[in-house]
Amino acid sequence: MAVQQSTHRSSGFHLPSFRRSHAVSAPGPAASADAGTLTARAAALACARVLMGFVFLWAFLDKTFGFGYATRSGQGLIDGGSPTEGFLGHVAVGPMESTFHAWAGAAWADWLFMLGLLGIGLALTAGVALRPAALAGTVMMALMWVAEWPPAKHLSDGSASMSTNPFADYHLVYAVVLIALAVTAAGDALGLGRLWARLPIVRDHGWLR
Repeated sequence: MAVQQSTHRSSGFHLPSFRRSHAVSAPGPAASADAGTLTARAAALACARVLMGFVFLWAFLDKTFGFGYATRSGQGLIDGGSPTEGFLGHVAVGPMESTFHAWAGAAWADWLFMLGLLGIGLALTAGVALRPAALAGTVMMALMWVAEWPPAKHLSDGSASMSTNPFADYHLVYAVVLIALAVTAAGDALGLGRLWARLPIVRDHGWLR
């Protein structure tokens, strides 16, 4: 005698089904929302990467040609000016004050600083070598943070330092953003990150990614 199968769904425990017929069903609203979120995330990271790249590139260009912003006209590197003398020479607080004064205006410091700005700016803009760029940028931001020394309330001469926060300033924010861009492979969207990753030397040395 045939037994009629009940159409009532049991309330007991059932293992989930992983059959392909269910996996290939049309994506629901939740899946579409997830895909949209990933796309928006990639675009947001790409925009942050390009903007951060422009910060470094502009600093390099202004200090090279003296566009009259942070560097006065006629005082650029091509005019014989020093990109480190003004900043490091006026450090007036912190544990490395005398060290920075000794570095100010040194040829090696000028060229290392300028090459760092250019290299980091180009890497971020193109979306390649984000890990080396993040490392170099973090070191640069850490040194600049020490040069300004936000924890101090007063400068060496006793005047107010005008520090607005004893720890978090834009140098730390920039460093964290650089690290975030590197670990999320932000160069893959709107950049050359995927092409860069296919190069043999980059495949063999992941730190170049």
